[in-house]
Amino acid sequence: MKNAKMRTGIILGVIVLLVLIVGVGAVTVVPAGHTGVVVTMGKVSDRVLDEGMHFKMPFVQQVVMMNNKIQKTEIDSNGVSKDLQTVSSGVAINYHINKDDSAVIYRTIGEGYADTVLQPAIQESMKAITAQYTAEELITKRSAVGEEIGATLAEKVQEYGILIDKFNIINFDFSAEFNDAIEQKQVAEQNKLRAETEKEQKIIEAQADAEQKVIAAKAEADAIRQKAEAEADANEKINASLNENVLKYQQIEKWNGEYPNVVSSDSSILVGVSSGDDTAAAADAANSAN
Repeated sequence: MKNAKMRTGIILGVIVLLVLIVGVGAVTVVPAGHTGVVVTMGKVSDRVLDEGMHFKMPFVQQVVMMNNKIQKTEIDSNGVSKDLQTVSSGVAINYHINKDDSAVIYRTIGEGYADTVLQPAIQESMKAITAQYTAEELITKRSAVGEEIGATLAEKVQEYGILIDKFNIINFDFSAEFNDAIEQKQVAEQNKLRAETEKEQKIIEAQADAEQKVIAAKAEADAIRQKAEAEADANEKINASLNENVLKYQQIEKWNGEYPNVVSSDSSILVGVSSGDDTAAAADAANSAN
């Protein structure tokens, strides 16, 4: 009796354990940022499970989790520029897989799609685009080159259900000889620019000096002209103020007291003055001459 009860208990325990196993196996949870690809007896279903809890057939079906979050990969690439310069570059790519293509990606590529599809496509896109530009253009037009490579890459991997979110060129590197040539060219351009700047500065200074001289010459000419005009105006006023009586008075004021030897009919002319001290006599002589 006791053994029978024990056997019954063991059987019940086994049944409960099996039920738990079956129950657990019949439930799956798809985490956030993932989709679940249902595989039934090795066959991949087109049905994709969204985030959350789902039921499946235990022991018959399994659910493979595919990451739909944005992922990042970095890769180094080598190529040749249009002018046959060796180009080494590093790129960083943000990408994610299309949720609706999760089952197809798993069926045709598997979970290693980054190594199988993405990285070879990156290498191919880098080589194809860098070959269209010279080494110098790869430096000066880096942004445009990056956009073109990103667009080419996106087109290549889109058919596989991989979407490119962002493409960045981390660096471009060239041979030591090319780097030296670029440095020498930059130094030469800087020296040329410096020489042109100094030449322009000298021209500006010379023009400024010439303008100052012109201004000074004009100022001096104006001063001379104004002085001449002032003297002419003064002389004109003096000449206008002189009359016969004034001239006679000035002659008398300037007479030194000596009698003239010759007195003309024009009282303004006295020639050959003799000695004498009588001023009044000289005046009378002048009046008598008139």
